[in-house]
Amino acid sequence: MDQAGDLNQEVLVLNSDYAPLNVCNLKRAISLVFRGKVDVLHYDHRLIRTLKGTVDAPSVVRLKQHIRRPMPELRLSRRSIFARDNYTCQYCGQKSKELTIDHVIPKRMGGPSTWENLVCCCRKCNTKKGDKTLQQVGFELKRQPRRPKYVPFIGMTKLAGNSRNGAWRDYLPIFDDPEPLEHEGEN
Repeated sequence: MDQAGDLNQEVLVLNSDYAPLNVCNLKRAISLVFRGKVDVLHYDHRLIRTLKGTVDAPSVVRLKQHIRRPMPELRLSRRSIFARDNYTCQYCGQKSKELTIDHVIPKRMGGPSTWENLVCCCRKCNTKKGDKTLQQVGFELKRQPRRPKYVPFIGMTKLAGNSRNGAWRDYLPIFDDPEPLEHEGEN
């Protein structure tokens, strides 16, 4: 990867209390390091050339001064439902980028557009379910849908996409994992 591409790499920015605060690019993170605004908690094991020589590329930085921010409101949106459900169909368990949103209780039966009634659904399952109930088509939910308890300052989709980054994972309490449903009669 070339130097310019490296500078667009994402770096996790934590508040002084280690709460995830933002994601910035590598160029901004290095600037914050040189200005003494942050401590580097994790490096990316790559060297970046600068005017002052070479520096290790940071992956996670923590602000030295605490930033007070009001708790953001977690908005219900397609993207936040996809992130909550980890881009996985809640009926068949298939991971895909070609997903839709489904009302567990269909709208025509009074099903609301709420965290507890909306789930990720693949096109095949959505077509099969249509506007029927789970019982009518014999579907079972993989996990009970609910509003996430954790409200991140960073966009949910950014957090979900980077939750596989080993250095970031320790600092990203994206959501408490939705509880799997217990199905009667299972062995």
